[in-house]
Amino acid sequence: MGKIAFIFPGQGSQTVGMGKELAGNHERSRALFEKADELLGYGLSNIMFEGPQETLTKTVNAQPALLTISTALLDLFKESGIKADYAAGHSLGEYSALVAAGALSFEEGVSIVRKRGEFMEEAVPDGIGTMAAVLGLERGILADAAAEVTADGYPVQLANINCPGQIVISGTVEGVRLAGEKAKEAGAKRVIQLDVSGPFHSSLMEPAAQKLSDVLNGAQIRDASVLVIANADAMPMEDADTIKSNLVKQLYSPVLWEDSVRKMIELGVDTFIEFGPGKVLGGLVKKISRDVKIYSVSDEQSCIETIAALKEEKQ
Repeated sequence: MGKIAFIFPGQGSQTVGMGKELAGNHERSRALFEKADELLGYGLSNIMFEGPQETLTKTVNAQPALLTISTALLDLFKESGIKADYAAGHSLGEYSALVAAGALSFEEGVSIVRKRGEFMEEAVPDGIGTMAAVLGLERGILADAAAEVTADGYPVQLANINCPGQIVISGTVEGVRLAGEKAKEAGAKRVIQLDVSGPFHSSLMEPAAQKLSDVLNGAQIRDASVLVIANADAMPMEDADTIKSNLVKQLYSPVLWEDSVRKMIELGVDTFIEFGPGKVLGGLVKKISRDVKIYSVSDEQSCIETIAALKEEKQ
């Protein structure tokens, strides 16, 4: 076995019921959910366990909820003694990766991402911005299309470079529509409108980035004990100042997920373990490379199975 990377999903992965079994079966997990409730001043865990889905999906709830479930799953997995060589997360998941790497305490992480969610929701009035997934088009061609539309006065840019043939664009409603049309003309297979509350990872998020910068300057961020691959430049980051700078930049820059995965493979990673609900990131990793092993830890059973499989591999 080569090196191991722990990876963490972002917004969109949340599902009602996530974490309920963990809280029922494990005192440490329950304490973590209670700690999140206490820090935020409301029953986040109840929204996670019972819903409704539309309340859980609100950015201000989804972000701390996903960080909490990812951390709880990792905490359970840690009992195996299996450690990561690298960590990475998709957008919001970068905060979970930083908690896993010891750069942020869980308490700091939950408080920061709640505020991050508020800033993102406040940055652009409803109905002004949106996002769309473009399937089957090369990155450079789509970037050129977005640049043309932006030059015409309708801001739009690449937001998530997920895997070959799957890129999300973000910006004004008209910018995304026009860039989508150009993408289809250039040969894109499909353009799918996303049900999101704002134009994340676009220049329209710069007001949120300024507010987030102020929060991060007041937070206790330490050097990471495990290298974290940054969304903003797909390079390893370790020192606290670089982490702060990249977290601010991340809000209005593309998430370079494909590049991040390729960087980890280049660094010797052949095993990726996803901590969080669903298997979205594992699916993206598979599309980037078929030569790596992927495990998804989304509940207690999958945690037990992943540990057993990894221990068997080591024998």
